Amino acid sequence: MLEILTPAEMTEADRRTITAGTPGIVLMERAGLAVAERSAALAPARGRIAVACGPGNNGGDGFVAARLLRERGFDVRVSLLGSRDALKGDAAEAAKQWNGSVEPLAAGLSNADLIIDALFGAGLARNLDGEARIAVDAINASGRPVIAVDLPSGIDGRTGKIRGTAVQATESVTFCRRKPGHLLSPGRDYCGRVTVADIGISDATVKSLNPVTFSNEPELWKEKFPRPQRDGHKYDRGHVVVVSGPMHATGAARLASRAALRAGAGLVTVAAPKPALPVLAASLMAVMVREANGAKGLAKLLADARMNTVILGPGQGVGKPTRDTVAVAAKAKRSLVIDADAITSFAGASDVLAKAIRPAQAAVLTPHDGELAKLFGPKSKLLAIDSKVDRARAAAKALGATVLLKGPGTVVASPDGRASLCNNAPPWLATAGSGDVLAGIVGALLAQGMPAFEAASAAAWLHGEAGNIAGPGMISEDLELALHDVLGRLLDGRA
Repeated sequence: MLEILTPAEMTEADRRTITAGTPGIVLMERAGLAVAERSAALAPARGRIAVACGPGNNGGDGFVAARLLRERGFDVRVSLLGSRDALKGDAAEAAKQWNGSVEPLAAGLSNADLIIDALFGAGLARNLDGEARIAVDAINASGRPVIAVDLPSGIDGRTGKIRGTAVQATESVTFCRRKPGHLLSPGRDYCGRVTVADIGISDATVKSLNPVTFSNEPELWKEKFPRPQRDGHKYDRGHVVVVSGPMHATGAARLASRAALRAGAGLVTVAAPKPALPVLAASLMAVMVREANGAKGLAKLLADARMNTVILGPGQGVGKPTRDTVAVAAKAKRSLVIDADAITSFAGASDVLAKAIRPAQAAVLTPHDGELAKLFGPKSKLLAIDSKVDRARAAAKALGATVLLKGPGTVVASPDGRASLCNNAPPWLATAGSGDVLAGIVGALLAQGMPAFEAASAAAWLHGEAGNIAGPGMISEDLELALHDVLGRLLDGRA
């Protein structure tokens, strides 16, 4: 279930399933059953469960769960936002099947062993206020375990943003497929464990929606992941060139180059100005070091056609010399990784960068949101896009390149509209040099022939897994070493 459905796509999947002959109340009964089963597993036997229902279908799911849990012997209390008489459609039918009382919203929370948050689901499109906000705050203040129906109330299903306030859930039970809000920050931190329940919406129905957003997991790109062959040699696995900055700023290039070698590139060369050569040569062994002064020096180096991928930006310096190296590498029709200083060197000139990289074999940009804002300039409409997924997509389309938008909930977007959402990166991955390691992994995968979208997605996943293995207190040098274990698990089928 790699597809991620937006709230609008989920609504359409519901509609098509109902049109095909499955009544909406049947879908609601199945959703309520899934919530009841997870609630029964989490609550003590015959424990007290409070169900907070909202005015829409999310509340209907809550009424179903309440009825089923009472039938199993739990002490269930139901509260409702709004009037029972105001409920419509399937939600009204579900409420009719509940033969218990309906109390004022948030009643009985403090005495409950478990709370079911059935107030609002993924389709919430406004900030919570008034009685709804009071109810959410009361749920959080209760200190009780919470099962959220679909998404924690207050989390925007499309963007993952908090709509005024949000329930902090212990678990979330969603239906058919996850939504962007389950994976994007800060929403993902409010969901707890996420269970995806099958309520009878077929895979064929999901496929008919032509979804273009996916969970970034190995199944998304594994078929295109490079595997060393018994009869192969290092030249089959590509040759990465990392462009270094001056003598005092070689650390970033060293991190990127070692990561590229560890991630499978057959050969890696650091291209550096002459004064930096002794520093680099003294600290690198398997990575080669070559002199390349500026754009002309890089052009001369790239006369060797075997050098098929170039990483630009890590510690390189900001300004025209770096812009010129980007243009030279693109004209040489190499695959490019454009990171850090190479992005900032085109501040306010995204159109110039787009034109410069057009001749490249492939290009992956690896900005965080701050660098993206600098690249497109403060007046760009792109920056006003509230969804990180849509913002990355717009950037990829404008640049004609794959964009790996770093940060919590990393998004990889392709110019063709595909996007992957990464959900495995630990918080301690945010440390100096981490992005240089990521650039090196991307470069290695491009050099081995992996398509840009898949290479960037795989690199983001590998980077996150390496961070998990390295653990709290890690520094960026630890990531390269952790890649050894991550790649081993991936290639022998344990990941």
